[in-house]
Amino acid sequence: MTTITLVGAGGKMGCRITDNLLKTSYRVHYLEVSPRGLENLALRGVTPADEATAIPESDAVVLAVPDVAVGNVARALVPRMKPGALLMTLDPAAPLDGQLPQRDDIGCVIAHPCHPGIFNWEPTESAFRDFYGGISAKQGIVVALMWGAESYYQLGLELSTAMYAPVSRAHRVTLEQMAMLEPALVETLAQTCMEAVKEGHDRLVAAGVPADAVRDFVLGHLRIQIAVLFGEVNGTFSDAAYKISKRAKPVLFREGWQKIFELSDIREQVRDITQK
Repeated sequence: MTTITLVGAGGKMGCRITDNLLKTSYRVHYLEVSPRGLENLALRGVTPADEATAIPESDAVVLAVPDVAVGNVARALVPRMKPGALLMTLDPAAPLDGQLPQRDDIGCVIAHPCHPGIFNWEPTESAFRDFYGGISAKQGIVVALMWGAESYYQLGLELSTAMYAPVSRAHRVTLEQMAMLEPALVETLAQTCMEAVKEGHDRLVAAGVPADAVRDFVLGHLRIQIAVLFGEVNGTFSDAAYKISKRAKPVLFREGWQKIFELSDIREQVRDITQK
């Protein structure tokens, strides 16, 4: 039986993983130190394990802790992992920033959820409203082998599929490719653009446009725009829409913004994430 230690089991991501691991046949040690996290585990009927016992006997150690804490936690725990064990993190930032101590006798896998897509089909509204994933809505995952033999990747894939269930597809990527996806694509670019859209929404509401009208209008148009741009429908925008977007792009984006996808810039992005 595979033995796992989940570090940060009562945190935001940790709770979702804990809930899924409780449904599996794995032997799991749940580690948590924060008062709120301990409360979250107690609500689930989970008794925290003893770190000194859990780490040395685990086949896999999963770090479900904030990016700023991954380095310190890893440096404290990795030396106590048994040879042949697997270290897993849930985000590429700290690994790409060199925060993980490397041992040649263990493997390392990074696994991150894609989260349920905008056009995900679920049979009920409540299932669809699992926006983060890991409860009822299907989602893809991306998995990268940072170091170690292929067997470590296979174990990491197996554990990731259980932790993020229900999983629709698993995509194998490199660590660098995962960092291109997050933070570069979905945080540096997409989230920033959506924050600007929300600021525009709020300006219209402040100007007196009925709030419900603004919300319906912008969310409806966003759905069409995303469906067209990502090929969900066989459609196009109006000539006027293409004209205005061509005019707007140089106003909203300065020349050379695409450098956010260059590895040198991504390293700066992840450094900002991992530093307190």
